[in-house]
This record gives sequence, C-alpha cells and structure tokens, in this order.
Amino acid sequence: MTGFSGIARRLMLRRMLALGAIGTTLGFRAPARATANDDWRWGVDYGAATDPVLARACRLLVLEPHHARPIAPLRGPGSSLLGYVSFGEVERSRPYFAALDAAGALGPANPNWPDARLADLRHPAWRAAVLDQLVPAILALGYDGIFIDTMDNAEAMERQDPVANSGMIAAGTTLIAAVRARFPKIRIMLNRGYAMLPEIAPQIDYLLGEAMASRWNFTTKRYDALSDSDWAWQAARLKAAQARNPAITLMTLDYWDPADRKQVAALYARERAAGFRPYVATLALDRLIPEPAG
Repeated sequence: MTGFSGIARRLMLRRMLALGAIGTTLGFRAPARATANDDWRWGVDYGAATDPVLARACRLLVLEPHHARPIAPLRGPGSSLLGYVSFGEVERSRPYFAALDAAGALGPANPNWPDARLADLRHPAWRAAVLDQLVPAILALGYDGIFIDTMDNAEAMERQDPVANSGMIAAGTTLIAAVRARFPKIRIMLNRGYAMLPEIAPQIDYLLGEAMASRWNFTTKRYDALSDSDWAWQAARLKAAQARNPAITLMTLDYWDPADRKQVAALYARERAAGFRPYVATLALDRLIPEPAG
C-alpha cells in the first residue's frame, strides 16, 4: 500500500493543470464523527480557478498555495483552508528546487515521475527549508495550516535501500514534530505516512487515507474498485491513529468518474458508515466536485 505514492501520484495531471506544466498544542476538541446524514464536507482543489460557491460549502479545503490569487473568497463560515506542501519530494518547478539541489538535499528522481526528486528528510538544508521557508510562506498567504503529502516516500526509500536510507522514517517523524513545535496553533493534515503514525498521531489534526476503496489504474486507464482487504488495511491504520489521538479527524479520498453518480454515492456511503469524512474526485484534483444529491 505504500511506496512513492500518496496524492503526489496525481502529479502527472496536476503539474500540467495546476502548475502550467511547469505538540501537543492542537486545540483539542471532541473528534468529529461522520454519520449517514452528515453535512460536513471537505475537498481538494489544485486548480487555479476554484469555484467559490463550492469552496465556501466546505468545512475543510486543501488548495495549491502557489497560485497567485486571494483565498478569502474561498473561505466559508468556520472553515479551515490548508495549503499543499510535499515533504517527501520536490518538483523542479518549485522556486526552492535549485538551492536544495545545490545543497545536496535531494536524492534521485521519483521513479513514477522523473520531474520530482526525492527529498532527503535527514538533510539539514531540507529541514531548514521546511521550517524556515515552505511552511511560513504558506501561512503568510492566510492559510490556517498545511496539508503534508508524500511522506510514504520515507518508508519506501528505507525498504529499497535500508543502508543508504537508514533513518529516513525517523527523520520524517521528527520533522513533523518540529513543525508542530514551531507552529503550535496551525492545523496539520497528513496524507497516509502510516509508518510514522505511532509517534506522529498526537501532533496532527487530520489524517487522510487516500485511494481507500477506489483508484485510478494507470495501466488500464480507468478507475478501479480496490479489494476489501486493501480498504481494511488502511482503515485499521486510520483507526489506530485515532486511538492514539482521539481528536484526529479521519478523512478519505477516493477516485471515480463523477458521471457515475450511483458509484460515487456508494463510495461516500461506505466511507461515512465507517466513521470517516469522505471526498470523491477525479485523479487530476483540478476542480471541486460536489457530492451527488440525495
């Protein structure tokens, strides 16, 4: 279930569409539980022209922060806006790529997308960039916090080369903890990163299980339903994290053709019945897609 994946696997489309081919102080609250008639909505949109009506209907919204636009029109009453940031790899189009490359903080290319280089989570230059540049830049734009992607890379790298990549998971764990310590009041959402969760669960507000019940199949070029065992594997890890930190809100992201309203509705119902906060979208994640009505 892990390995150079995560929401970063929508990079092939997102880079073209969105980038122009270019501690403990969490404000603990009672955990939000999903119910069958729940109107708690969230979404992900990496496009540059987010629909403000749909955006304001979301309690939580994850956006690409590098688009030059105001985000105030996208904020609904009491909502939280999170800016996307990849901790596990860096795209060549990012303005900080060259400096990190020169400092030796970047490893080989991601085998699934050669335009992105894997980040060495242990490197002081990468850790300094995250804490002193990347996160502060997002918060300065008015975001309430960050959405951390590609942390599964650490586990995949250690598995691929346990000697050269020794300590990558531990470095990712301490990096997230350092972000929480530096910015104690922000909202933090983590995509998967399950190898780090035993330590990190108390440090985050939201945990995302991506491709829980469905995914895009790059070989067949179609959306596929995943097996019950695949779903249970992720669900168990989400629930284990919530046992460690009952304040975590558990989110899910499934991919499906929005024209197939019956199947999309079934995906929402399945995830919500398990106590998760679901969102179903296309792989591109370049626009908000409302849940089918009734």
